[in-house]
Formats: sequence, structure tokens, C-alpha cells
Amino acid sequence: MTIKDYDSTSLLYTLDIPNGEIRVGLMESLLPNYVETRSEAGTTTIAKMYRALYDDDLNEMFRLLQAYLLTVPYCDNANSEGHYQQLLYVIFSLFGRYVDVEVHTPIGRVDIVMKTAKALYLFELKLNMSAQAAIKQIELKDYSSKFALSGLPIVKVGINFDPNRRTLSDWKIVTTE
Repeated sequence: MTIKDYDSTSLLYTLDIPNGEIRVGLMESLLPNYVETRSEAGTTTIAKMYRALYDDDLNEMFRLLQAYLLTVPYCDNANSEGHYQQLLYVIFSLFGRYVDVEVHTPIGRVDIVMKTAKALYLFELKLNMSAQAAIKQIELKDYSSKFALSGLPIVKVGINFDPNRRTLSDWKIVTTE
């Protein structure tokens, strides 16, 4: 095997097997004894989501999150914003960034606040409404004023969840300087 590529941000290597006979032998007999196939998929998805956030490509991060949430088994309590707030809290915490929920402002509460080296993200979640409605709430309640002195660009993120499909149905991103 040779190292074909390395991503220092996500700490992921891309390996290559240049010989066909070696590839077949590795995949069929040796590799199954060393790699648990299901564990790598989750780690890779989280790493890809983190990389997308790092690259300021929130649309890619949400596309990956949308696909990932479709793999989560059905549960009875998925018909509340709180369920999705907890899911996002856990996922965003895996990025190793500051994440907080229900952050109080002078006239409301931000569902999720996430801070990175590049920006401060204010997330408003909706269930069976629209991402635009979430953005409207962020602006109506002026959530960003609480964070005006953070020294970071503030990114307002509205997310709507579809309770039937149990994943993101739409999102809207508004960046302010």
C-alpha cells in the first residue's frame, strides 16, 4: 500500500493499492480481520462534515448531515425540535468546537451557538415549517446583537426538519460581517 493523499485538517489518509492481485488478497482475506466496516463510515462522515465546516462550505456540511440523519433508526420522540437540537449538539460537539444550546439573549433564546476560529454560528431550528421562518426569528429577536462584540463574523443558520423523513428538509445561511 502507498499513501496517495493526506488531509491534515481531518487527519484522514487516502491509501492506494497499486497491484490488482494484492488488492484482491487484501480485501478478501486480510482487511476484514482488522477493520470493522460500520465504524469507519461514521468517522469518515464526521470528518467530512468537519472538513466542510472548516472550508466554510456549510451547504456541503448540511448535505452530509441530511444524508447521515437518514441512517438514524426510527424513534418515538422525533417529533420535537428538542430531539433534533440534541442530535446537532452531539454531532457539532464531535467537531471539538464550542457548542451551547438555549443561549439566552435579551429577548429570546438561540437554539444552538457554535464558535469556530473563523465564525460564530447562530442556529435556529424549526420542525415542519421552513428555514426562512427560522431566519426570520433570528432577525426578529435580534439574536446576533448579543454576540456583536465577539470579534467574529456572525453566521445565521435556519434549519427546518421534516418530521416524516426525520432529516433536514431545508436550510438557509445568512452571513453578516
